[in-house]
Amino acid sequence: MSSTKAYRDFILEQLSEIPDITCRPMMGEFLLYSEGILFGGIYDDRLLVKIVPENAKFNMPEAIPYDGGKPMCQVEDVDNKELLKKIVAETKKGL
Repeated sequence: MSSTKAYRDFILEQLSEIPDITCRPMMGEFLLYSEGILFGGIYDDRLLVKIVPENAKFNMPEAIPYDGGKPMCQVEDVDNKELLKKIVAETKKGL
């Protein structure tokens, strides 16, 4: 399954307050960068971020982005822009 452009657009709107967000398509999914740092992606209409010690405090469940992929953290509350800013900032600190 691939992610939809509508979901991508929704997530990009939710991340719009984060500096220099860019999105690159990759095999039906979307990679997400902030200030050139790859911090996560959109996989099967789910927002996933890389697992780092700095974002453990958010208690996000692990999810597999695609068959054979490394586990990532699934952001469940994508409606909360302030929380998203904190998650991305903490994830970038650990990369």
